[in-house]
Amino acid sequence: MLITSISGIRGTIGGNPGQNLTPTDIVGFVSAYGTWVLSQNSKPTICVGRDGRKSGKMILDITVQTLIGLGVNVINLDYATTPTVEMEVIADQADGAIIITASHNPKEYNGLKMLNADGEFLSTTDGQAILDIKERASYVYAEVDDLGIETKSYNHTKDHIDKILDLDLVDAELVRSKNLKISIDAINSVGGIAVPMLLEKMGVEVVGLYCECNGDFQHTPEPLEKNLGELMSLVTKTQSNLGIAVDPDVDRIVFVDEKGTMINEEYGLVIISDYVLSQTPGNTVSNLSSSRALRDITESHNQRYFTAAVGEKNVVEKMKEVNAVIGGEGSGGIIYPKLHYGRDSLVGIALFLTQLAKSDKTASEIRAAYPNYFIAKEKVSLPGREQIQLILDTLELEYNTESTSRIDGLKIDFKDSWVHVRASNTEPIFRIYTEARTQESANELSHKFIGRIEKLIK
Repeated sequence: MLITSISGIRGTIGGNPGQNLTPTDIVGFVSAYGTWVLSQNSKPTICVGRDGRKSGKMILDITVQTLIGLGVNVINLDYATTPTVEMEVIADQADGAIIITASHNPKEYNGLKMLNADGEFLSTTDGQAILDIKERASYVYAEVDDLGIETKSYNHTKDHIDKILDLDLVDAELVRSKNLKISIDAINSVGGIAVPMLLEKMGVEVVGLYCECNGDFQHTPEPLEKNLGELMSLVTKTQSNLGIAVDPDVDRIVFVDEKGTMINEEYGLVIISDYVLSQTPGNTVSNLSSSRALRDITESHNQRYFTAAVGEKNVVEKMKEVNAVIGGEGSGGIIYPKLHYGRDSLVGIALFLTQLAKSDKTASEIRAAYPNYFIAKEKVSLPGREQIQLILDTLELEYNTESTSRIDGLKIDFKDSWVHVRASNTEPIFRIYTEARTQESANELSHKFIGRIEKLIK
């Protein structure tokens, strides 16, 4: 399988060019990105980093040498988390970056994520420009005297962590004084390098699970409760104060309390935002499919909450527009602008631990202080994309007495619940997200809309 979009390319390793992620596809896509960068700077520098996947070294070598062949200078970061690469673009004043990762997908997948000179994901316009260059194969390689130069970076993870520890809202010494023990599941990827390094610098005793950066994922890598049974058991077995799980490129995070119970992925952002707002009042942002709990917490601090379309780039743009002090996505993505505009598990960990230390409460006690919401996530198959607009328009008209948003598909806000219906960009399906005060109510709302959409399709 091969999926190409304005934010990058992702697919399964091996097979046929154009159908899977092969060296041919990698060269073409990197050439298109490099050509786009060259259109803005005749001698640019690009950072390249990778997560721990087994296919990463192969793709890294192809990517680096393709960029050199275009006449682009390369800073080779090798192993690096996605937020570390984003930070390094800023630190090196580079013209962009390519991150070799398939995020939370299984080990047979890999991909290329592209960044701009701000260390952020590309706009729709820029992403489409690269796809157009790829479609036309309109790239020219450099002559021998104009080839790019490769330099290697060795301190980027340490530099990233040092910048986190310098933040005003991170108190490593206070955390150190609490003698915390924390279990982590790093899925045998780059989190196994970065997360223990951060925790040890904060004076935490680390109990590591799958912290070898060898790409041998021991369970489905998405940090969901159904995949984290070993971590939850490890927390109670070792009497840890907290459990932490990250995805393979470390831009998503979830926490497990001291009882071995996973804190719902939506609530990492909520808890961290509460701490940030208590110290630096301001606006917050999350996407339309994230929990209403962030709105409740924001308003309890007498601040304003805003929504954005699904996708990190959309959340970042809204955060800049409203000058938000914290934001992110409910799937475990924390964006703290004081550090940089990107989802960053490492800064999320540091902020969470500082809050834990300041509160003198257990993780379960902290979680218990927040409102309870429950989310259901379902999907409905579509025979074709031509019906999408009509279905959304019909639903909006049927619920015109409720508060609705068409920023991204259709979101309908009810008094104690909401539903978000949006068409997938990569599959012929409608994604249906619902939230309510009980799981049963969220499921019932979800099934109600599934039934209605199926009738409209027919």
